[in-house]
Amino acid sequence: MATPGQPSPQQIAAMKQQLAAEAAKRGMTPEEFAKQQREALAAEATKLGLTPEQYINQLRMQAIQQHQQRQAQAQQQAQAQQQQQQQPQQQQYQVPVNAGQPPDPKAIAVANFLRSQNLKPRTCILDGQRKDMFKVKRAIRAIESPAYAKAAAKKGSLLPPVTDRASAENTFKLLPLSLLALRVSKIDPHAGHNHGKQKRVKGLWTVKIEQHQETDPMMHYVWLYEGPQWKQKAMAAAVVAGIFAVVLFPLWPIMLRQAVWYLSVGMMGLLGLFFAMSIFRLILFCVTVFVVPPGLWLFPNLFEDVGFFDSFKPLWGWQEKKKKKAKKSEKTAKIDEKAAPADTASKPAVSAESTAPAPASTATSGGETKRDLTARVEEAEEE
Repeated sequence: MATPGQPSPQQIAAMKQQLAAEAAKRGMTPEEFAKQQREALAAEATKLGLTPEQYINQLRMQAIQQHQQRQAQAQQQAQAQQQQQQQPQQQQYQVPVNAGQPPDPKAIAVANFLRSQNLKPRTCILDGQRKDMFKVKRAIRAIESPAYAKAAAKKGSLLPPVTDRASAENTFKLLPLSLLALRVSKIDPHAGHNHGKQKRVKGLWTVKIEQHQETDPMMHYVWLYEGPQWKQKAMAAAVVAGIFAVVLFPLWPIMLRQAVWYLSVGMMGLLGLFFAMSIFRLILFCVTVFVVPPGLWLFPNLFEDVGFFDSFKPLWGWQEKKKKKAKKSEKTAKIDEKAAPADTASKPAVSAESTAPAPASTATSGGETKRDLTARVEEAEEE
């Protein structure tokens, strides 16, 4: 048997055959080829400052390490294959995705219906773009709702009929089949980076698309279907037309240009009048604060969150006084806490005295004392 770290007789024979084959290719004898290899090894060893034996041992250790690494990689690959085979198959919940086919009209009808419902969507980031994300349970609930049944019962409707939970899930699966909505999961966008902590927007997820498009109620789906684009196209066309009209302003007829000039002057006049009125009402308030407090406001709702016409109603109003109830309640609470032990001890005696009838010959000072005690009992009961 070969000792550990030493080649076996079979390996030695194979090495000799390989050496003879290499020598034959170069037209040399095995001895001459071996001598040439020893000279090359000696030259490499002298370059590295080593002896030939040390250099050969170094090469041998490198070869052994490479062989061990290859064996470890092969073992890891075999373990990974075994784990994949042992994992439970999820094909019964998996929805196949056909990327090469056009969207199904039924799927588009379902997407339009769900987009019109309140699925409580939240904004997420997918591939650097903001998308709407929703939960499966809310979509299934909307499909099972009476509104969906009413919409599906209309003449010419493409919505599939829904009779039970299974049919509702099959209807929902039309969305990932046509790539209108896909299942996503939350990821950390800074995972594996060496930079410092980054500020994150609260509630804004960064997500990625999952391979298995399942329909678990708590899973999240992201909308890839934006709906009809005619509104966006109309707005874009209006913006382009407006920019084109402004650029061609010198070519407008003289009447239109004069009308635009008068309109701009009128708008500037209204704006100046508004600022003048704001300054006047502030001056009026500052004067009336000292003359007739608490002060008079002209158009008190001018800067309130109300409609345009309600901003000018009423014409005038007095400044409202701020009531300091919070501070008073805190002070009374502290006084009650301090006086609580004394009150608990004095309440029975006071109640007995207050309920007892007063004698006819009672002095005036005694009556005053009785009235004071009754007042204290009433204040304690009110608090």
